[in-house]
Amino acid sequence: MAEEMGQKEIALVEKLRNNINRVFVGKEDVVEDLLICLAAGGHVLLEDVPGVGKTTLASTLAKSVGCSFGRISFTPDTLPGDVLGVSVYNMKTGEFEYRAGAVMRQILLADEINRTAPKTQASLLEAMAESQVTVDGEVYKLPSPFLVIATQNPVEFLGTYPLPEAQMDRFMMRLSIGYPDRQQEIRMAAQVLEGRTPDKVEAVCGPEEVEGIMEAVRRVSVKEAVLGYMEDIVSLTREETRFVMGASPRAMLALMRASQGRALLQGRTYVKPDDVKAVASQVLLHRLVLSPEAKLKKADGAGILKSLILKAKVPV
Repeated sequence: MAEEMGQKEIALVEKLRNNINRVFVGKEDVVEDLLICLAAGGHVLLEDVPGVGKTTLASTLAKSVGCSFGRISFTPDTLPGDVLGVSVYNMKTGEFEYRAGAVMRQILLADEINRTAPKTQASLLEAMAESQVTVDGEVYKLPSPFLVIATQNPVEFLGTYPLPEAQMDRFMMRLSIGYPDRQQEIRMAAQVLEGRTPDKVEAVCGPEEVEGIMEAVRRVSVKEAVLGYMEDIVSLTREETRFVMGASPRAMLALMRASQGRALLQGRTYVKPDDVKAVASQVLLHRLVLSPEAKLKKADGAGILKSLILKAKVPV
């Protein structure tokens, strides 16, 4: 029976993948990583230049899974209350009432998160780590499933605030969409001419089915040898002198969950070392900080991490 349930969730994920790829063309690898995070219960940071489809991808996913969708565009004057909500005094009852903020949605698009001040950025920390918010001493549970998809422009752009390490560590993956190639861009324009736009996307499942997918991911088996392989990679990032900060224990857990999610998307109920290698860079790179000396030498963090992944002994 458990195996049948696993196959059901695998088939549902495939329907989701096809539904999104019909609109968001040419970036199947990004769509797969986004679905891995959804299935594994992790949040996503989309970092890229404006206009490549970050917002389109987030809204297409929300419509495909039939979840409530909230969007907040971060600006320098956005306040924590805009995100979390506020307590308002009701003169009729003589009591304070909670007015929900944008965070009280199953899928939250935090648009251009690095354009707001650190105080407002930090308002999402509790929500992303514990699926709850605290307003005026009262704790409010967030709806389930809960997924934050944050977008940001490269920090070199004018008017941006780099996300602190604690915030970056809350994201399971950092993804980059990139520019489409010639054929993809022509196909994208043709779809618009045909009327196949993101607002026409129909749901292929509901929140209950998404929770079923998440439960199926948690049941994906991980052998001790594969866990050891993950830990070897994480330990190597901590030993690497060109990194000031290595991967945290939270990163280890994120790598495990992402590997389980990738295994499910591949139609398996167990994790292989290939799953770990496929998601390791997306999970770990944004958590690693280059040393000042490495920055002066213009060291490539992605290249260093790739060499560490290759250095780790793959279990038989």
